[in-house]
Amino acid sequence: QVRLVESGGGLVQAGGSLRLSCEASGDIGVIDAMGWYRQVPGKQRELVATINSGGKTNYPDFVKGRLAISRDDAKDTVDLQLDKLKPEDTAVYYCYLRRRRDSFEFWGQGTQVTVSS
Repeated sequence: QVRLVESGGGLVQAGGSLRLSCEASGDIGVIDAMGWYRQVPGKQRELVATINSGGKTNYPDFVKGRLAISRDDAKDTVDLQLDKLKPEDTAVYYCYLRRRRDSFEFWGQGTQVTVSS
């Protein structure tokens, strides 16, 4: 059993910042990658950012220049900060974890982020 508990999110004004945190617990073993995806109704879930065990990050162009992601392997946590928020950043943000031994992927329950213009 793997559990991902997200915190942060809520209502933020355009131009502001959000900070999301996720803590993993349970049978996580060695974590290969952790990060965040997001989804809006009617659209596919999309990558926001991931960070692997070597510290390499992966993120799409729409967050370049306004993203910071970090992980703490001692605490099994991943933190995301996204700056210069836009209304189109409004979505449910999901914590993501990929376990190394079998490449299984796990998801948090999601946390709503709403950016007001």
